[in-house]
Amino acid sequence: MSADIKSLRSSIRSVDSMLHLTTAMGLVASSKIYRASEEMIRARQYAETLRVMTETLSSCTECQRSPYMRAVGEGRTRLIVIAGDRGLCGGYNSNVFRAADEMEGSEKICIGKRACEHYGEELVLCGGYTCEQGHELAERLCREFAEGQYDRLGIVSTEYVSMMTQEASVKWLLPFEKSEGSRAGGIEFEPDEVSVMNAAVVEYVYGMLMRGVREGFACENAARRMAMDNAGRNAREMLDDLRLTYNRARQGAITQEITEIVAGSGR
Repeated sequence: MSADIKSLRSSIRSVDSMLHLTTAMGLVASSKIYRASEEMIRARQYAETLRVMTETLSSCTECQRSPYMRAVGEGRTRLIVIAGDRGLCGGYNSNVFRAADEMEGSEKICIGKRACEHYGEELVLCGGYTCEQGHELAERLCREFAEGQYDRLGIVSTEYVSMMTQEASVKWLLPFEKSEGSRAGGIEFEPDEVSVMNAAVVEYVYGMLMRGVREGFACENAARRMAMDNAGRNAREMLDDLRLTYNRARQGAITQEITEIVAGSGR
């Protein structure tokens, strides 16, 4: 009986320690969400502006000569995979990997420690990803696409729907398809439409990349907060059960000792 009580006491201490840890991690994630959400909203607005601009340009007849408007090939595909830097965030990372793994045979470019570890890429952190790094990667990807080194460019990231819902998906960036909805009639381009289109595409890829990074960071912290809240709730329920079991075992041990004492004094 004493061994059971000692084991229960040790389990209570372990679960209580875990509860303190999950509570602290949840508070840290909560403190990061507000700033991450602000950066996510700005990145969304910037990417949306660039999307509208490139759609307008892609409707121009002259822009069909751009290397970024060639037909979609069936060959080499590149994916930018954006995941988190740490674990303990529910299914956030695994959902990203599941979406990326559906594109079999694609070359992966990873952002985020977990993605780099999963695919064996050179370590690139998501939380500290800078605009300079984004511009450098966007320029390289666009240059290599124009040179024909690969045929299709996509980005695997997580979209922030709400605090409780984040959805991982693949968004295709290159090549562009001719837009029928937007018209560039009456707009004058300097020096010409194709030059403006080629320059705008680099900014568009950069904008979508940074949107994925900023939105992914917000999703990671939201997912971690929800995961820590659930873990804390489970830990409290487990503590209640352990304490009840401990009190019953302790009461049983005391009762047994009293019974032995009474039985011994009656002899």
